[in-house]
Parts: sequence; C-alpha cells; structure tokens
Amino acid sequence: MFSEIPAYWTYSQQENAPCFVFAHGAGAPMDSPFMAYFAEAIAALGVNVMRFEFPYMDQRRHSGKKRPPDRQPKLLECWEHMVQRLHAQQKVIVGGKSMGGRMATLLAANDSLPANVCGVACLGYPFYAAGKRDKPRIEHLQTLTIPTCIVQGTRDSLGNKHHVQDYSLSPAVKIHWLAEADHDLVPSKRSGFSKDAYWQQAASWVAHFCHEA
Repeated sequence: MFSEIPAYWTYSQQENAPCFVFAHGAGAPMDSPFMAYFAEAIAALGVNVMRFEFPYMDQRRHSGKKRPPDRQPKLLECWEHMVQRLHAQQKVIVGGKSMGGRMATLLAANDSLPANVCGVACLGYPFYAAGKRDKPRIEHLQTLTIPTCIVQGTRDSLGNKHHVQDYSLSPAVKIHWLAEADHDLVPSKRSGFSKDAYWQQAASWVAHFCHEA
C-alpha cells in the first residue's frame, strides 16, 4: 500500500554524503517553504536530503480537501517503509518537522531500525499537544539510545524551555535552544534576532549532527 509514496531528493555535492530523511509536520506538505528551505540549506552543507509525504497529506494534495493526520500506527508503518527503501545508503538519519520528527523518534525507540540508521534530528519538537502541558509525550525520549538532535525555540507553544528543561530525558537526546523562537523557529520581533539567522543556525546544527552521528 506504500509503494507510491511521493519522495523528493535534494542532493549535496559531497561524495558519500549521509542521508537525512526529512518528514513534514501535521499541517504542511513536503514542499512547504519551511521544508524547502531546510532541505536546500542542509544539502548545501554536505547532506543528501529526502523528503516524503505521509498518505493523508498526499491525498489532501490530490483532492484539495484538508484531512487530519493518519493515526500513529499508519504513520509509523509509512516511516518504516521509507527507511527500508534506503537499505543501500551507507548512513541514514531520520527526522522531521514537528509531528514528522516525533514519529521518527518513536520509530527509533522500537529498536528495529536497520543498522545504517545512525540518528534522529528534529526541528520544532511537539513535546506536548497544544494546551496540554500537563500531558508531556516524552516516555520514549527518556529511554532512547540512538543519538538525537532537537532544535527548539524557547517559546515554542508545543514545548517551551521553561517546561522542557525540567524533563528527565535520555543522555542521547541533545536540545539546541533558539532564544525567543516559536514552533517554526522564528524569533519574536523584540528579540533582535532574525529568522534567516536562526534558520541558518538550525540547518548548520542538523547538518553537523548528520555528519557526526
């Protein structure tokens, strides 16, 4: 059922480059401005990037009608299918924006990943659902053993620093904080920082992680 999952490659110019499988978030497709920027920026730093769309988003693209995300088992099954397609790649890092990144960490937590998957990289991690800070979704992050890089805004509505810094997470999970940034890693106007600078920094962190994982 997953044989026709659309995928789009952005290749680096580096020989034997690692591969970053980059999944979209709940509400925007693989070619959104956010996804396109980071695919290009990370590829420019020596990493091949493959974007793909979950079935619900592909159906939305063709029907023009909004659809809610598929349930977690189907999202994870889709992720497993995409990873299996990359069996010939020497080094694979899985991850994504928001929901896509969270599904990648859940995939990594089941200990059934191929040996060539070396890490997880997430941009704007949804530590809890909107308005549900008292129900953090971190149980698997407390025992995760695969190296994991999370780039997070300090004022992210789905995981701000005030709450997240008190979580007891696995030593394998490293969070890079962007001051005054939101869930899309965009800083507030009063912060004095720019979106371009933050996005460049975030791409650099992810690319470095992909090379070092």
